[in-house]
Amino acid sequence: MRPRPVVAIDGPSGAGKSTVARALARALGFQFVDTGALYRTVALLADENGVEWSIGPRLAKLVDGHEFAFDSDGALYLDGRPVGEAVRSPRMSMGASEVARHAEVREALLVIQRVIGKEGGVVLEGRDIGTVVFPDAEIKFFLDASVSERASRRFEELLAKGRDVTLDQITREQEERDRSDRERELSPLRKADEAIEIPCDDMTAQQVVEHMLAIVKTQFSFD
Repeated sequence: MRPRPVVAIDGPSGAGKSTVARALARALGFQFVDTGALYRTVALLADENGVEWSIGPRLAKLVDGHEFAFDSDGALYLDGRPVGEAVRSPRMSMGASEVARHAEVREALLVIQRVIGKEGGVVLEGRDIGTVVFPDAEIKFFLDASVSERASRRFEELLAKGRDVTLDQITREQEERDRSDRERELSPLRKADEAIEIPCDDMTAQQVVEHMLAIVKTQFSFD
């Protein structure tokens, strides 16, 4: 039995998982693991090394040839350098979905995630944390929101960063990402049977965090 629980947060792209997972981890004093950043970084590595996203074995070799690590606040470092905003573009978002289709890539990143979380005291967010990565997670959440809400949030986020995008473009990309995540053969996005679903269209990130925090503290007692 782990001394502290693993908290798994799954849900579609744009549901706010990273924001609430990071805040929940801070509130609990846990390590935050942004698993989506791992897949985005693989896509970035592929671009940097001229590897097509469709070639699973070569993508997996890229993973094996580099060191992935998270700092205490959940920022991802590749070989000691922060990846930061380089993996937050719409292209890297689609790339993450494409590279995640490959069993070789998923297996390589699965090892990294399980090593980080094996002792518990972690909050992981992604698409298959509660179903594949940590099916034995002590508590599982499934965060969801409508396509229109998620696209609107992403649109506002990119506008604030000075990106030249339209809401229609972001909505189409959101729908395509959802389709890809739900229909892929390996580890498709789905809600674990025992996961607590949180529809968050009408909730602020802080309200979601407070709701999740109350559930965790009700179900577990730890230092």
